[in-house]
Amino acid sequence: MKISYLMYDPVPRLTDLDRIMAGVAALGYHGIELVATHPLGYAIEEVVALSEKHQLPVVSLLSGWSYANEGLCLSSPNADVRAKAVERIGEYAAHAARLGKIVVVGLMQGLRSDEPDEETANTRIADGLRQAARAAEALGVTLVLEPVNHQQVGFNHTAAEAAAMVRRGASPALSYMLDTIHMNIEERSVLQTIRDHGPRIRHFHLCETNGGPFGTGNLDFNSVLAALRECGYNHFVSVKIYRKATWQEAARSAAAFLKQHGVRFLN
Repeated sequence: MKISYLMYDPVPRLTDLDRIMAGVAALGYHGIELVATHPLGYAIEEVVALSEKHQLPVVSLLSGWSYANEGLCLSSPNADVRAKAVERIGEYAAHAARLGKIVVVGLMQGLRSDEPDEETANTRIADGLRQAARAAEALGVTLVLEPVNHQQVGFNHTAAEAAAMVRRGASPALSYMLDTIHMNIEERSVLQTIRDHGPRIRHFHLCETNGGPFGTGNLDFNSVLAALRECGYNHFVSVKIYRKATWQEAARSAAAFLKQHGVRFLN
């Protein structure tokens, strides 16, 4: 099992990214996951150089910043907004082609306030994903749809809904992922969802039920990790902690916690 660390906030300065990647690598993580922004703030070649310097793959790029900060979403009734959202995902795919070849699409689906009608929204989302996937496929990149809970995204909250959307997209460059905090809210069973979808997913976020440091909520980590192993999942598992700790504290405590649960790190 390959464990990466998810930087939940953007890293605007290259010197900070250098320091963060050094710290994550020193803790023995197998990779790092970063938030993509427009513009990035530094050349993608510089990110590639840091990845090589620290022997730390950038396993994926998160695209949600462009919804929160630019208002770009695939379900918008405004065709120009949808076109810009597709363009931005394509831009992130071009960056990912130099890195871990994965772009995560979750928030960029939009909210019900963007489009109240679910059928209309999903038609637009499917069309936008098909367009973005054409560019991603040419680059050898996979767009990974994240099923996000109903409080944060308007559509495709469950693994089954994400899988159906991927089928509508009909591209080898489209896949989907799971995130334990969203599964805990939306699914009848976290473990059965992993068993049912684990062989087909392309990425995974491991997050405590309260979003905080591991062990402070009620996620059954042993059972989750066992289910991933049993279903043959062999891609990255990203540690996701976004509350009650600095990234240093979160990365350090998660590594110690997971080692106690039999997960191997690089040191």
